[in-house]
Parts: sequence; C-alpha cells; structure tokens
Amino acid sequence: MRARIAAVMMAVAGIAGLTAGPAAAAAATTENDTATCAAVVNTPCISHQHDGEGVFGVAQVSADPGQLTVVRVEVRTQKAWGSPWGTVASATTVRLGSAKAVTPRVVTTDLRMICATAGPALEATQQVTTCTNPF
Repeated sequence: MRARIAAVMMAVAGIAGLTAGPAAAAAATTENDTATCAAVVNTPCISHQHDGEGVFGVAQVSADPGQLTVVRVEVRTQKAWGSPWGTVASATTVRLGSAKAVTPRVVTTDLRMICATAGPALEATQQVTTCTNPF
C-alpha cells in the first residue's frame, strides 16, 4: 500500500513540475543547497529571491536519506488590505531525503508572502507549514 501511495505522490510531483514550465522545472531540481537549511529535520526553510523582474519562492527541507519527503512552496498575494490571500504560483517536489522546490517567477506589485509545507510524504500529520512575513 505504501508503495502505491509513493508512486502516486511521485506522479503528482512529476505532473506539477511539467505544468510549471521548463524554467521552473529546471530550478526545482537544483537541490544542492539543502545543506544550508536549518538543522531542524522535516521543517521547511523558506525564502524569496528576486531576479530584477519578479520574485521566486524557495523552500528546502532536511530529512533522513531514506525518508520519502514532500516539499511544497507557494507565492501568495493579497490584492488589498483585509482581502484573502491567494496562491499565484506553487511548486512541489517529492523525493527520498532532503528536498528543495522553487516556484515560477511572479511579477506583481501586490503584497506577497511565501508559504511552504514539508515533511514525510506518507505522514501528512507530521508535515509542517510555515510562512514568511508579508513583503
């Protein structure tokens, strides 16, 4: 049963990577920076990066090398103060061990926030969600 769930999670991650576009898919597979992530296992480290044209959401998670790990990062925006936050870009990575995901570029003047959920892919109750302060 766990093998079937893992296969479904891998398929979903592959589809999400393909629908994000070639640039985002390539960025989401560069996972060499996970060593710089905080030492707290299964808790996502989140940040945003600017490229002069827009902002990217970045999330990393440190995990046991044998654990099937999921990390999902979202860029959320708010049109006006007090209005609901909406997800405008997201990326998901599922793999064994530590993982990293990078969203596609978002170009907006709206208030932004980066949120990430990460942890064991087969144990949703052990996944942790965290967000940056709005910027």
